[in-house]
Amino acid sequence: MADLPRCRLATWADVDGWADRVAAEVRARSAVPGTIVGLTRGGWVPARLLCDRLGVRRLVSLRAQHWGVTATPTGAAQLTEGLSGPVTGQQVLVVDDITDTGESMALAVDHVRAGGPSRVESAVFLHITHAAFAPTYFAEEIPRDAWVWVVFPWNYWEDLIALSARAVEFGSGIDRVRATLRERCGLNVPRSDLEKIAPNVPFG
Repeated sequence: MADLPRCRLATWADVDGWADRVAAEVRARSAVPGTIVGLTRGGWVPARLLCDRLGVRRLVSLRAQHWGVTATPTGAAQLTEGLSGPVTGQQVLVVDDITDTGESMALAVDHVRAGGPSRVESAVFLHITHAAFAPTYFAEEIPRDAWVWVVFPWNYWEDLIALSARAVEFGSGIDRVRATLRERCGLNVPRSDLEKIAPNVPFG
């Protein structure tokens, strides 16, 4: 039977609050960077929000893929695309949405350091205490025993498709899947959202 995690649906209000808190911490340490590196895909929106709040105009991408709860079961992290621009001599802030295992951020920071920056710090909105990597800045810490799968606004549809495909194993049909997501994941999903993803999920 498929594994369905308890979930937390993050809102844009949550996101704005997290961005404000991280930016305030960076400014409090007088550590505003010259370049922000956003880990795509999950860290791209947080990176842009921090650029705006910190007045940083240079945003560089680095693609890190981590296959977790809603993708493949291996949990392996890997870098699949290098930096989109040089960071030599730059003060750099590497940004992602969450450190779950911490593997993606650890790989990213090591990769950025190899590019010869003058300083490398890291930031996430959410930090899970059991992660192997502790970022320099985070807005909220989630204890290991309170772990949930966080559904961010930017990956809502991706996660909904993956979770719904697993929920089908507990009973087919949109209404049954909707009930399963509510009971097992704590997600109260509008029926209309499930209808939108029907071409991608075998509801039966």
